[in-house]
Amino acid sequence: MSISYRNMLAFIRVAESATFAEAAEKLHLTQPALSSAIKKMEEQLGGKLFSRSTRRVTLTPEGHTLLPTARRLVNEWDETYHDMQNLFAMQQGKLTIAAMPSFAESKLPALLNDYHRQFSNIRLRVLDVVMEATIENVLQGNAEIGFTFEPEVHDGLIFTPLFTDEFVAVMYPGHTLASEYMISWHELLRYPFIAMNRGSAVRRWTEHVAQDIGQLNIIAETGQLGSVGQFIAQGMGISVVPAICQSQMENRGLKCRAIKDNPLKKSVGMVRSQRTGLSVAAEEFWRLCERAYQ
Repeated sequence: MSISYRNMLAFIRVAESATFAEAAEKLHLTQPALSSAIKKMEEQLGGKLFSRSTRRVTLTPEGHTLLPTARRLVNEWDETYHDMQNLFAMQQGKLTIAAMPSFAESKLPALLNDYHRQFSNIRLRVLDVVMEATIENVLQGNAEIGFTFEPEVHDGLIFTPLFTDEFVAVMYPGHTLASEYMISWHELLRYPFIAMNRGSAVRRWTEHVAQDIGQLNIIAETGQLGSVGQFIAQGMGISVVPAICQSQMENRGLKCRAIKDNPLKKSVGMVRSQRTGLSVAAEEFWRLCERAYQ
């Protein structure tokens, strides 16, 4: 039979007092109730913890052995109780988020700033990784919430859309197409193309649209949309990227143009694990993001 927190605390207070009456007063108990609690604890442990006299109560050798452990256990429980209250009251805690770099750079900072203003004691961690790794981090429990394009397979995930992204064409300022207001896919296929790595969702979507028109002239591929922009800035070619990358590309001095009759539109949103619930901190952030895009 386990010893209750109440009885453990009673033992400590008696050990710190000269008499049962003094300890009972500290605990706001009657003396008979305190004596009963100590007696029950002694019965559970199998021996006396105190030597009693008419004037004083003192610890037995066994009681002396138990006292430091009892204090440690009670202190640990008090700290745990306090920490849990703080977690549920959002007074402390941490929140790990995974986000594809395009979202992490363009949309996430404002959302996190709003959240931090409300819950400044929550420590934030952002895993800035590609779409596929964002989904994997959520499935593996490394992040509670992920920001990504809608997964092609929803197994084990809950996806909530936030907005629709229409991909745009990107080129360096001196490119022939940079003077155009809007560009067709037929025009895009005439020029050297910088692509995402084979196997990535963006590469697969781009090739799927292009195959009905012609063939991409891929001269280089990379794993990050930021690197795509760097290659374009060197004048190596053009590309098609999500519109949420537009400010990132324009900050590099590149030109972004809308694509005529563009079928390449994808939903961007939040993912969470279907198998586990969100922490209080994550639940609040999830609701904040939903409100932001209502």
